[in-house]
Amino acid sequence: MRADARDNRARIMTAADDVFGRSPGASTDDVAKLAGVGIATVFRHFPTKTELLEAVLTLRLERLRDRARELAGSDDPGAAFYAFFTQVVSESTSKLAIAEALTAAGAAAGAEARAAGDGMREAFDALLVTAQKHGAVRSDAEFPEVYALLIGASRGATAAKLTPETRDRMLALVYDGLKPRG
Repeated sequence: MRADARDNRARIMTAADDVFGRSPGASTDDVAKLAGVGIATVFRHFPTKTELLEAVLTLRLERLRDRARELAGSDDPGAAFYAFFTQVVSESTSKLAIAEALTAAGAAAGAEARAAGDGMREAFDALLVTAQKHGAVRSDAEFPEVYALLIGASRGATAAKLTPETRDRMLALVYDGLKPRG
């Protein structure tokens, strides 16, 4: 791919992430305008809106996976676990909007997005296990329920349109429940 084509694709992805993250009903025309390219350029890279949405969702999940893997090497596994949890919840409104737009387009997440999601869950599980080994998360909290808390907190913060301050207080309550007793 030529340098200008790579640059256009990157601008389209950035614009799509922003546009669809704010409004699931946005159009590819909105993406083209924000990216500073013509609609034909958008469709040259992404022949359908569904393909563009899938690419943006995949990129989001890959970034979360990579962030969790990066945090896995932290000197403070507890802080790393809680920082990642907070990041996921903080970014949930726009990620859920993108997923909603994909569903509204009549599609489900494809193989690449599912693989990125699986990778993100595996990396989150590794953060959890390491945080537990270092005494930052209670040992009886297993991945399924902790992941359900992550999903619930994300969806709840989005549905209730929590302010950052209220979201942080809600997370403090969740974290208090995850900390070891005694």
